[in-house]
Amino acid sequence: MSTFAYFPHTEEDIKVMLERVGLSSLGELYSDVPPEFIHKGDYDLPSAMTEEEVRRWFENLAAKDTRLVVFAGAGAYDHYTPSVIPYITSRSEFITAYTPYQCEISQGTLRYIFEWQTMICSLTGLDVANASMYDGPTAAAEAMRMCVACTRKRNTVVASARLLPAVLSVLETYSRYSGINLVVTDDVQEAVAEGTLDLAGVIVPSINRFGIVESHLGLADLVHQMGGLLVEYCDPSALAVVKTPAEWGADIAVGDGQSLGIPLCYGGPYVGFMACREQWMRKLPGRIVGQTADAAGRRAFVLTLQAREQHIRREKATSNICSNESLMALWCTVYLSIMGPEGMRKLNAICYERSHYLKEQLLATGKFEDPFEGRTFLKEFALKPLCNAEKLQQALLDAGFFGALPTPEGYVTFCVTERRTPEEIDALVKVIKEAAL
Repeated sequence: MSTFAYFPHTEEDIKVMLERVGLSSLGELYSDVPPEFIHKGDYDLPSAMTEEEVRRWFENLAAKDTRLVVFAGAGAYDHYTPSVIPYITSRSEFITAYTPYQCEISQGTLRYIFEWQTMICSLTGLDVANASMYDGPTAAAEAMRMCVACTRKRNTVVASARLLPAVLSVLETYSRYSGINLVVTDDVQEAVAEGTLDLAGVIVPSINRFGIVESHLGLADLVHQMGGLLVEYCDPSALAVVKTPAEWGADIAVGDGQSLGIPLCYGGPYVGFMACREQWMRKLPGRIVGQTADAAGRRAFVLTLQAREQHIRREKATSNICSNESLMALWCTVYLSIMGPEGMRKLNAICYERSHYLKEQLLATGKFEDPFEGRTFLKEFALKPLCNAEKLQQALLDAGFFGALPTPEGYVTFCVTERRTPEEIDALVKVIKEAAL
């Protein structure tokens, strides 16, 4: 029997496994670990606690947190979460992200994934969406690989330098280990128009890292003329009011669903999305849920268009993504169903009004310049500080605000969502006015 009741391997199991690999002890299994890194004393574990003591311990730990008023964005946005969402997503039938292979007993899960796909198609204007991706940056990386798979022998992907830094970082990692030639540039149109690249695809932001809503007029025609696909990285919350990827002529749309009511949560869990035109759906990574009819003619949902390579022939697959962020996709689906088109438009209107008010007030302090005057933004914007940026951010932190995120160009960014009140905006501006910067 095993020494520990909840360990699956008995002493006999361990002995057989060690003999199979030619070892006599577990210590010998780790013989390549330097002795100075091996703990030799007793573990300093706390005494057992009652349930009430555990609760109190965590409450005391949480009380040490400094709660800041968030005026930052950079791809993670402090939007309101309707209270009904945690209630619905915590129901027992939803608390699993396991692959719903057995459609007979997975109709609930398959139904809400189908609704998620449908809503993503509505937001992007494209024909088909997959179940979900891990997060926005990895969705962009999967789109990059999809471009190469769709255009076959072409191997260069051009990415805008105005994409979020986290997105560019993940693209660079994926390209390095996929053998893809990634070209990052400030002028995508010029790089493509040169015609010297074996162009597989182009990735551009709908809203760039400075918060500016970009125009992609004519870009899709140019990319298609050069034999590539156009990918647009989007903030799905903003797609309720800005031009959709389909309207710009994009072939693929990706992004992070975090802005659809998912709390910041120290960076996760989030959920990525991907949609594409119908002609490319066979190359779409992840899973797709389709609608069909059962033997009695009733509407039913199933996994569809699944490539076997993705599961059992990894070296031949376009993508090895097999699991997904199903629970977080449900979260966003409930959010969108509650907000509806009109609610999403109102949300963006509030963000627009209050962010523009903050920008006006900051410029009025005389401590900033506007490097992007006249450019359209919704909730996030960049200013050039005429003071020390580190002192600026520290003054805000000391006053309980998180904002003025620095950029490599020497700018600072602010973001205002519908959660920020006029009183909070005025309080932030007052801190900046009075701070010795």
